Amino acid sequence: MKTFGGSVLFLDRNDINTDEIIPAKYLTENSKEALKPYLLEDLKLKDFDPKKAVGKGAIVSRSNFGCGSSREHAPWVFEVNGINIVIAESFARIFRQNMYNCGMLALELPAPILDELFREFAGTETIISVDIENSLLTFKAKGTEKTVDFTLKNFERALVEAGGWVEYAAAHY
Repeated sequence: MKTFGGSVLFLDRNDINTDEIIPAKYLTENSKEALKPYLLEDLKLKDFDPKKAVGKGAIVSRSNFGCGSSREHAPWVFEVNGINIVIAESFARIFRQNMYNCGMLALELPAPILDELFREFAGTETIISVDIENSLLTFKAKGTEKTVDFTLKNFERALVEAGGWVEYAAAHY
C-alpha cells in the first residue's frame, strides 16, 4: 500500500481539468517518470506556481476535479510526484476511478467542510495524516488541528490496500 499524507497543496478552484493537471502535449511520454516535471504546468490560478506542488503529498480542491479528457496520465503525474491523495467535493468519474486503479485516494468531502479547511489551513504549511483503517483525515498547521471523517467503499479500500487494480487482480484472479 502507498503512503498517504504529507504537506497539502490547496487549489481553490472548481473544474480543474486533466489538461491542466498534465498537458496533452506530454501524453507521448512513455514513462511516468518522464511526466514528472510537467505537473500542473497549465493550471491557471491566481498566484499559482507549479513548483508549489513539488514535495506535496496531498491536494485539497473544490468540485468536479479531474474533468476533461479521460487519461490515466493525470493520476500518474500525481503519483510520480508523491501526491497520492486528492480531496475535493466531487470528481469526474473516470479520473476518480483512475486514482483508485492506481492505488491512490480520491476522497469526496462536503462543500461546507472544504470551506472550513480552506479558511483554517490554506496559505499555511499544512500537514495531513490519513488513517485508512478508521477513515479519518487529520489536518495540522501552526497549532491548529482538525479531524475529518471520510467514506471509502469496500472495493475502493481493497484497491488502495492492494496498491492498485493490477496488484488487486494479480492477488484475486
